[in-house]
Amino acid sequence: MANVVDVLVLGAGPAGLTAALSVARQRSTCVVFDSGSFRNDATDYMHLIPGFDHVAPSDFRAAGSSHLTSYYGDYVSVVSGVTVTEARQKDGLFEAICDNGKTYIGRKLILASGVQDRLPEIEGYADCWGKSILHCLFCKGFEQQGVSAGVLAGPAVPHALHVARQAAALVNGPVTIYTNGSATLAQELEAAWGTTTRMKIDARQIQRVAHKGEAGLLIEFADGSAAASERFLAHAPPTRPRGDFIVQLALETTPSGDLKMLPPFNQTNIRGVFAAGDNCSMLKTVPNAIWTGSLAAQGVLSQIQAEVHGQKPLFG
Repeated sequence: MANVVDVLVLGAGPAGLTAALSVARQRSTCVVFDSGSFRNDATDYMHLIPGFDHVAPSDFRAAGSSHLTSYYGDYVSVVSGVTVTEARQKDGLFEAICDNGKTYIGRKLILASGVQDRLPEIEGYADCWGKSILHCLFCKGFEQQGVSAGVLAGPAVPHALHVARQAAALVNGPVTIYTNGSATLAQELEAAWGTTTRMKIDARQIQRVAHKGEAGLLIEFADGSAAASERFLAHAPPTRPRGDFIVQLALETTPSGDLKMLPPFNQTNIRGVFAAGDNCSMLKTVPNAIWTGSLAAQGVLSQIQAEVHGQKPLFG
């Protein structure tokens, strides 16, 4: 049998690196798989981490990976430039099969491979994504503060108003909530409007958006009426966990499509499989990824250490 490590960590973003760091701190072994593809590739800077605020995401990851392999090299190895195409359970262990044909075996598995954003079919949206279309106004937005902003509303009125209030804190002028052609949603927003004078509703259907650099973005409409300009457009599209691991491991998901977790340490419905980062959380931010990476590692170690001593773990 090939060498068996304690933990296979699928993903080398903030969640995966934190999980590996926590595992190494208890002198357990792990392999971290770095595909080189990350959700925030389109963004120039990450935020919300003291000491790494307004730093390129790639610099943060490089610093984390370098520290792991130099300081904890006896316990952590990072496999770069490969994608795990299959994860499976076999003979009480877990296998990670990579696109280079190699198979790695571990006692436990942490899924930290992130999510894919399901972008709407609006012309130009992908070009604006991460630049002038922002999914989180804590992660982004401070640097884009300006005269006005927009919110592309989803079906939930409370959420649209919640994001609009965040946008209003970042600009000095109006915040427009775009319903993208839904008159019903516009009516529901009006019914929950309150006393605000800072927000307005635009029910026109969006045909195209275009990134305009420091000026923000231009929004064009299907009816040919006058275009709108905004410093940024807030919108969080639906996501799905990366890879086919849900099917391969028979994992349960939440109604929103995230991996379903068991408290307190983010174990999935399959014992020994844990998740961390964007794939298991509503809050898809770097601080939350770090937190969930630490949780998953603690759950993994709780099981591994109890099994070594022939005991039952405190959790799971």
